[in-house]
Amino acid sequence: MSATIDAREPFDVVAIGAHPDDVEIVMGGTIAALTARGLRVLIVDLCDGEPTRYAPRGARREQAARAAELLGASRTILDFHDRLLEDTPLTRIAVAAVIRRSRPRFVLASDGSGVHPDHKAVTDIVTHAVFYARLPKWNEVPGGEALADSDPHEIDRLFYGHCRMERPWHDFDFAVDVTGAYPRKTEAIDVYRSVFCGPQAARLERFRTEDQYVGSLVGVEYAEAFKARSPLLVADPTAFVKTPFG
Repeated sequence: MSATIDAREPFDVVAIGAHPDDVEIVMGGTIAALTARGLRVLIVDLCDGEPTRYAPRGARREQAARAAELLGASRTILDFHDRLLEDTPLTRIAVAAVIRRSRPRFVLASDGSGVHPDHKAVTDIVTHAVFYARLPKWNEVPGGEALADSDPHEIDRLFYGHCRMERPWHDFDFAVDVTGAYPRKTEAIDVYRSVFCGPQAARLERFRTEDQYVGSLVGVEYAEAFKARSPLLVADPTAFVKTPFG
C-alpha cells in the first residue's frame, strides 16, 4: 500500500499526529489490527519532524513511509513545522480538508497537555478540524478556499490516544487489545532510528511497559487506551468484551 498519497480517496479511519512516529507509538497496534481486518487507514502527520536528532534531513520522512507500510496504512505529511505547530484557523482548515477528502468514519488523535507544545496543539487542531469539516459554505468565509472544493463530512467518532510524553491517565474510556498486532507495532517504531538512538532508545521500553500495563487492566498482554470526545453509545451492551472483575 502506498505510504504517501494526496488524501483524495476514501478511508475508514484517519489517524493524526504531530510528527512521524507519534501515531505509531500511541496507536500503532490499533492501526495494525484495523488494517489486518481490511479497513483502510490513513496516517496524517502535521509536519515531517525535522530537524531530527540522530539523522540528516529527509531520513525521518523515509522512515515514516516504511513504518506506514509495515502497519498496512497509507500516509500523508502536511507542510507545517516541527516545534512551531499552533492551533490556528490555517492548521484547522488544512486538517479539515484532509478529513473531507478522505471521508473517514473514525478520526484518531493523541491527547497532549503541553509537555511538548506540538502535542497539545495537535489535540486542539484535530478537535476543531473535525468540526470545521462538517460545515458548509466555506466559499463565503475568508481563507476558506481550501474547503470550498469539497463536500461537508461528519465523522462517526473522534477518539484520543494517550500521548506518551504526558502524565499517565488515571482512567480511560476503552482499550483496544493489540496483543496479536504488537509485533507489527514494535517493528514500525523500530524503523525510527533517527529518533530512538543513543539515550533516546530507552524510551522504547517505557512505551512497551505502558502498553503492558493497560493490557493488565483489561486482562490481555498488550492494549492501547483511548478516550472519547463524547459519551460512548452502543446498540447492544453485550457488545463489550469480558474483562477481569466485570
